[in-house]
Amino acid sequence: MRMQDWVLVYIALAFIAANLPWLGNRLFFFRAVAGEKALQWYLLEWLAMYLIVGIIGMGMERGLDGQNHAQGWEFYVVALCMFAVFAIPGFIWRFNVLPMLRRS
Repeated sequence: MRMQDWVLVYIALAFIAANLPWLGNRLFFFRAVAGEKALQWYLLEWLAMYLIVGIIGMGMERGLDGQNHAQGWEFYVVALCMFAVFAIPGFIWRFNVLPMLRRS
């Protein structure tokens, strides 16, 4: 695979991972919750997915390039903001669409 293909795979992985916490009602996909999860659990799962995707990205970079390039704090803030933008469809589904569907 070319480097561009790996980048597209990684972006798709990040998009899917950013939306996973909003789609389920289990804590970290394992423990069932009675009723609805609190917003704090959704955000904690989302942040954990950000860290997991970041670790996968570092592993991919090391595997493809042989080393990890030094990044400043700005890189991680931009990556977090992009991950937040990727999570918008799942967030809208959980807090806007599902309540409307349950009412009708």
